[in-house]
Amino acid sequence: MKVGVVTFPGSLDDVDAQRAVRVADHEAVALWHGDHDLCGVDAVILPGGFSYGDYLRCGAISRFSPVMAEVIEAARRGMPVLGICNGFQILCESHLLPGALIRNDHRKFVCRDQRLRIENTSTRWTSSYAPGAEITVPLKNGEGGFVADAETLDRLEGEGQVVARYLDGNPNGSLRDIAGVTNARGNVVGLMPHPEHAVESLTGPGTDGLGFFTSLVERVLA
Repeated sequence: MKVGVVTFPGSLDDVDAQRAVRVADHEAVALWHGDHDLCGVDAVILPGGFSYGDYLRCGAISRFSPVMAEVIEAARRGMPVLGICNGFQILCESHLLPGALIRNDHRKFVCRDQRLRIENTSTRWTSSYAPGAEITVPLKNGEGGFVADAETLDRLEGEGQVVARYLDGNPNGSLRDIAGVTNARGNVVGLMPHPEHAVESLTGPGTDGLGFFTSLVERVLA
């Protein structure tokens, strides 16, 4: 598959995301925030970083980048879209995902290997995992606390839209230990930890993150 990775001013993990795409045997396509063109890709990744310096709110300016008009429209048609860290923030700002990400409850940047439980394996990005799989991937954020009103949280839980949950302690104050969510259709996923940093055994905590990228093919074949 052709998987586009968007670079915004301040993106830090776009190259890592492109490499993860290639490790999963897909073709990585670099997309530029200022273009109105998705270059015929089959899926899109919004990578981590500090787009536009996190001014206003994390992801608030990136949401209005020209490429996001195309991403939003494609997502609504069913294209798989994955937002990692800052990309998750952009998806929430774009209203492709519910809720918001706010400053960590301890007011400090956190950087560590984080254990997660995969709660939903029916999305376009998680079908490679077994239900309830526990994985370890890096986490690095200063504004990673997922919040939403009680009604929205209950709906996410009730409809299976919680994709991943923190284990071994909540690192940022996310409500109900939520590390990632999906839309109702299952094609848009936002995840605060970084699976792209855990796709090769040579670096990082292992290869637990690779499933987010191999899931694209498995889901299509299924």
